[in-house]
Amino acid sequence: MDNETNPPRRIRRKTVLRAALGATAAVPVALLGGPALARTFISTDTAPPLTPPCDDGDDLTPPQTEGPYFKPRSPQRTSLLEPGLPGTRLTVTGYVFGRACRPVAGVLMDFWQADASGAYDNTGFRLRGHQFTDSRGSFALTTIVPGLYPGRTRHIHVKLQAPNRPVLTTQLYFPNEPRNNTDTIFDPRLVMTVRDADGGRQASFDFVLDVPQTPGPDPTPTTTPPPGGTWAVGTTYSAGDRVTYAARAYVCLQTHTAGPGWEPPNVPALWRAV
Repeated sequence: MDNETNPPRRIRRKTVLRAALGATAAVPVALLGGPALARTFISTDTAPPLTPPCDDGDDLTPPQTEGPYFKPRSPQRTSLLEPGLPGTRLTVTGYVFGRACRPVAGVLMDFWQADASGAYDNTGFRLRGHQFTDSRGSFALTTIVPGLYPGRTRHIHVKLQAPNRPVLTTQLYFPNEPRNNTDTIFDPRLVMTVRDADGGRQASFDFVLDVPQTPGPDPTPTTTPPPGGTWAVGTTYSAGDRVTYAARAYVCLQTHTAGPGWEPPNVPALWRAV
């Protein structure tokens, strides 16, 4: 943790990063002021550290249990709101970083959660959806504050997969929840910064993935040219579409636009060999 008596380069580096990302980030509709770097979404004048910090090379976002209610093939969407859905509106924003504190573009993020009554939809895809980080590594999710599931504190599940990297399964938590003290799964490193705003709540969190990086400008995804086949970067695929890649056939599992690093063999969440 940073402190007043020993302010290392971490604070100065994050200050520069905030300025750089804030100057170039697109403004989500839900946030009039644009996305904030997680852990700056507070009302005090002291900028707290990233949680976890991402510039010392070994503090990664910790994994958590998947739980019994994950479902693959969720719809691609940034808003989980539906007509008639009760609950307090919640917007979660942040960035996904690699080991060198550089944003990671094209990260697949799959969210799922309980409704306001604490129940999960196991027959459809209510309060389930996936999205990808943009070119600046940012994401924005519009949903509701989850209810209390028996035996657990409030939480949101998420799976993340950077191009050509393993899947991280984890959970996000809310501050000052009474059940945080009794939930045996709860991890304080995964607490979001949350505030009341516009009749709802706004939260932020920055993920740090095990993506090797060296200090420098924002990364440009690279990939080996496809060794023959019909799969192509920039093509929008729908569930059920079939392609070939490296002399193998694949069927699409989730609607998405193909990007560098998302070749069918590398992302089983999107493609299944047939």
